[in-house]
Amino acid sequence: MEFLENKTFDEIKLGDAASTSHTLTLEDIQVFASLSGDVNPTHLDAEFAAEWFPHKKITGHSLWAVNLLSGLLSTKLPGPGCVYQSQNVDFKRSVNLGEKVTVTIKAIKKIPDGNRVIFACHCIDEQGQEIYTGTAEVFAPAQKIKRPRADLPKLYVNRPGTQLKRLVDMTENYPPIRMAVVHPVDHNSLLGAIEAAERNLIIPVLVGPINKIRAAAEEEDIDLSDFEVIDTEHSHEAASRAVALARSGEVKAIMKGSLHTDELMRAAVQKSTGIGTARRMSHVFLMDVPTYPRPLLVTDAAINIDPNLEEKKDIVQNAIELARALGVQEPKVALLSAVETVNSQLRSTLEAAALCKMAHRKQIVGGIIDGPLAFDNAVSLEAAKIKGIESDVAGQADILVAPDLEAGNMVAKQLEYLASAQSSGIVLGARVPIALTSRADSVLSRMASCAIALLLVRNKQWAIT
Repeated sequence: MEFLENKTFDEIKLGDAASTSHTLTLEDIQVFASLSGDVNPTHLDAEFAAEWFPHKKITGHSLWAVNLLSGLLSTKLPGPGCVYQSQNVDFKRSVNLGEKVTVTIKAIKKIPDGNRVIFACHCIDEQGQEIYTGTAEVFAPAQKIKRPRADLPKLYVNRPGTQLKRLVDMTENYPPIRMAVVHPVDHNSLLGAIEAAERNLIIPVLVGPINKIRAAAEEEDIDLSDFEVIDTEHSHEAASRAVALARSGEVKAIMKGSLHTDELMRAAVQKSTGIGTARRMSHVFLMDVPTYPRPLLVTDAAINIDPNLEEKKDIVQNAIELARALGVQEPKVALLSAVETVNSQLRSTLEAAALCKMAHRKQIVGGIIDGPLAFDNAVSLEAAKIKGIESDVAGQADILVAPDLEAGNMVAKQLEYLASAQSSGIVLGARVPIALTSRADSVLSRMASCAIALLLVRNKQWAIT
């Protein structure tokens, strides 16, 4: 256990000093902004900083650097029991993102009346240039204090939608694709398509009852004059028309609007008129989880209820090809079960072992596959280490393959509602990608689905026949 021990007023001598160093991170800036309410674009807007400052970087809040003094005074000199009396600081310049600063305090005056000590304070960068100078006056305790250092909670900076926004940014150099938007008769589905068009992701073809589409547009003050609208009597016909457009090659992708999933998928899987291929269709959620350092793909949570081994092979291959299209060169695939060992009474463990051997025999290609793995072992290096699991996948999975739809859906929804994850979904294995959005999805989620579809279409790795 680490302890903090103070120096009493009598123990402090003129010239006593202490220092601490810290490198300013983006998380430091964001946490300070959250606590203080200071959201000046100087600190948070990289484009603003690049335009207005010669160094082209966002800067930290000036008082962030002063806060380092508080920790130094309260933990090192005088240490536990000291109380701030006053602070005087003269700022020379701001601290830039990524800069390492060193703060030093030095006792320069002792005042017996009230056991007060005045410290000279300096903050410098790595080149020795001053950030600020000043003085701090504190009450120094008369009694010796030694206490265990407090264990602070671990802070996570939740930047909602970071991975989803990254997907949109990845499409910057690609031309848009024509996408059939099926039954866009509500706020989210219509606005998501229009904003995706404005971001140059798609050229939307709005398929549905024209009166309902126009009503939704009028409610949002959207001008539809620049967009193609195909009138249908109802949502069933809209699904069939959209699939027909994809089958004929008139559109390169489909996005679900305000209709039930089974309406659209029923039209997509029809043998004579649908857009099926030799590959089994499957759904993939791309999860943007604030506490996980990379995008997390979860499959299948929407289409295949209880897939058999052959169907799981296609589910895994679909997810690998999606991950590769999103820039993950060799995705790590975790085959989930309740345990990490093969158990003859658990079908999911037997199928996981078989899928690993299929990958070894090149029946599944493009990724690193391991399983069975329990959820904790798939996403936590610490959990995998404790259980003695030696694996290139454990603790760092890019793809989670659920044993069945129920498990996959629960994983995705738990991440969304308990871990503040945002998600975007896509159906693979058809002639074209199908953005299978939820009617409750945000506009960002729908835009991310469009970005995924665009990346899939433009990526040369993805070519299902």
